[in-house]
Amino acid sequence: MPRIVITQDLGLSPENINRLKGLGDVKFYNNHAKTPEEWIERCQGADIICTGKLGLKQKYQELKDVYISLPFVGVGFFDKKILKERNIIVSNAPGCNKDGVSEWIIFMLLNLFREFYNVINVNSMDSGRPKAVTKSLAKKSVCILGKGNIGSKVGRVCEAFDMKVSYFTRGMNLIDTIKEADAVINCLATNEDTLGLLDRDFFFSFKKGSYFINVCDYVIYDINALIDALDQKIIERAAIDAMGIQVGDTSDSFYQKILAHNKIIATPHIAWGTDVNDELGNKMIIDNIEAYINGNPINLI
Repeated sequence: MPRIVITQDLGLSPENINRLKGLGDVKFYNNHAKTPEEWIERCQGADIICTGKLGLKQKYQELKDVYISLPFVGVGFFDKKILKERNIIVSNAPGCNKDGVSEWIIFMLLNLFREFYNVINVNSMDSGRPKAVTKSLAKKSVCILGKGNIGSKVGRVCEAFDMKVSYFTRGMNLIDTIKEADAVINCLATNEDTLGLLDRDFFFSFKKGSYFINVCDYVIYDINALIDALDQKIIERAAIDAMGIQVGDTSDSFYQKILAHNKIIATPHIAWGTDVNDELGNKMIIDNIEAYINGNPINLI
């Protein structure tokens, strides 16, 4: 039987655990490794690894001849040349985060347009500030970068709010698609085509007074260019879930940088975090393992 290692607490249900035990000799770790070195130690001797990102991002290059099944979507940090050289096969859980991340995006979209952050729990309303009259989503235009699981779902919700929805996809002119939008939402996957794609020209082509919402890895966009566009009042405000940092790491330098700007609403890579995400992600990692053992791997990156 294959040796399976669960490197951390993944919130597995009793049903998940029983399914895994039926697929191999399973070692469960119920806490997170404190260091990448501890993580790689936990992986020693494994044929199949289920894990989060801590340790994986830093140490996957030291693995060899293993299958990795991941309960999340973002895998842009892998070097596919290294994976091939080391015979590391990886499957992820595409779409498991679409509900949670879409909810985060819609909340931030409403928050930016309606300025709820100014009026929640207020004791008095000053003359005109905070404002009682704000911008509705209705009749406004939104451009969604990417039309995958998340982008498509966000687009449907925006249409339900009577917004004018457009998409940027591969092969289109990026500047032309965003220059008239009242809001731009970045849902792009991390790959060789998107690294550094959202540069200074991109942010300085926004419609004046528009908004930027991001749920993608910071390697896709130039944070300094975004800050300059905010400071020069080209972009009104931004909302960023800091994908690319370790989940919940509020001490991370990138998170601290966006947190410090008064026109950015920041969260520390938590947009995905819902019970539904865990349920779908954990089911998919076991489906992946079962398919791999049966010789028909699925969801390969």
